[in-house]
Amino acid sequence: MGSLPAAANWTDGAGTASANAGNLSAALAAGVAAGATETEWLHLLVQAGNLSASSSEPRLPAASPEPTRPRANLTNQFVQPSWRIALWSLAYGVVVAVAVFGNLIVIWIILAHKRMRTVTNYFLVNLAFSDASMAAFNTLVNFIYALHSEWYFGANYCRFQNFFPITAVFASIYSMTAIAVDRYMAIIDPLKPRLSATATKIVIGSIWILAFLLAFPQCLYSKIKVMPGRTLCYVQWPEGPKQHFIYHIIVIILVYCFPLLVMGVTYTIVGITLWGGEIPGDTCNKYHEQLKAKRKVVKMMIIVVVTFAICWLPYHIYFILTAVYQQLNRWKYIQQVYLASFWLAMSSTMYNPIIYCCLNKRFRAGFKRAFRWCPFIEVSSYEELELKTTRFLPTRQSSLYTVTRMESMTVEFEPSEADNTKSSRKKRATPRDPSLSGCSRRNSKSASTTSSFINSPYTSVDEYS
Repeated sequence: MGSLPAAANWTDGAGTASANAGNLSAALAAGVAAGATETEWLHLLVQAGNLSASSSEPRLPAASPEPTRPRANLTNQFVQPSWRIALWSLAYGVVVAVAVFGNLIVIWIILAHKRMRTVTNYFLVNLAFSDASMAAFNTLVNFIYALHSEWYFGANYCRFQNFFPITAVFASIYSMTAIAVDRYMAIIDPLKPRLSATATKIVIGSIWILAFLLAFPQCLYSKIKVMPGRTLCYVQWPEGPKQHFIYHIIVIILVYCFPLLVMGVTYTIVGITLWGGEIPGDTCNKYHEQLKAKRKVVKMMIIVVVTFAICWLPYHIYFILTAVYQQLNRWKYIQQVYLASFWLAMSSTMYNPIIYCCLNKRFRAGFKRAFRWCPFIEVSSYEELELKTTRFLPTRQSSLYTVTRMESMTVEFEPSEADNTKSSRKKRATPRDPSLSGCSRRNSKSASTTSSFINSPYTSVDEYS
């Protein structure tokens, strides 16, 4: 991840050594010493093979076409047939189309409907924006560069190409981490106030600032190198391949291992809390409603996190293995392995909208509204209400909580013995726990103790469904 696909750690020495290599083994040794990696290393092998073939061939007249035959065979070693290029293009095109349009629809569903504007969903907006941006600005460009090893997009976009993917992945994974921490706080310690809209924006802004700082070296050391017959975009580290490898390990730890560890711990504790205890036999409807809603949201986010982890694992393993065992770069099918691992990593950007649509009824209603122009998509009146109707979202000490407390007071007036018509006595009011409104009295004690992590004056069902 230290240098996402297009960013090869190519040094000036590598290009010079390859150009002056007298035979294949010398060129290979020069390439290994220079630390050339990824797709450019494949083409370095090809280039070295051409030089070796030309140097070992008998010297023939310039007009003779014979020397071109062995060169063509070596050059085509990593050139893919047209049908394979078409299949890879289709696969990457599907990822980009689904990721961009799916995540844009998610952003529209949340921002265009007040009922969807919750703390969790604001982080989902940030996650969707990161995924859509990486799919739109990075996936196809990297695919083209990996396929041809020819940079067509200029020096400025070379810097952006090496800088932005790490930024977007960092923003994505830490948006998921923020959701996990928010779920943990809401379920384990529900009496604490939730994040406000301002605090949520500050957290999102901080995530992007840290992402820019982590990815800045990729932008700083990006270079364009014009070689005979092609142009390269790469990251030239001042201290060479070792520095590049260390940076790559740091990036893997910060954008993969650490956030996944945090989310693993928090969701394990939350899962034990939500699924581990027994539900009282006759508790209130509100208790069951919030419990089910919380379980659905946590289940959805766990699936999102697991999907991200599975998709990016082969990609990170690929870069570590090819950096440690550089002879793997000479393998005949290494280009196919790279394209497959890169496709799987980029496909993580398209799964989230599908997961939201399948596991959340409001997102499903939103997607139906977005595609209602299709003849086979129908939006029911209930689904319209799911997005348009706004429930009260109590915050801190909300009016809904106050009204609930007022309505829970029972007041009775009885006539006095002294004067049945002019005086009355108010009996002592009997307060009831607002969190148990609608619950049976015989189970009120058990419900009040077991629902302490479910009901809070700072949250409502809308926060979890």
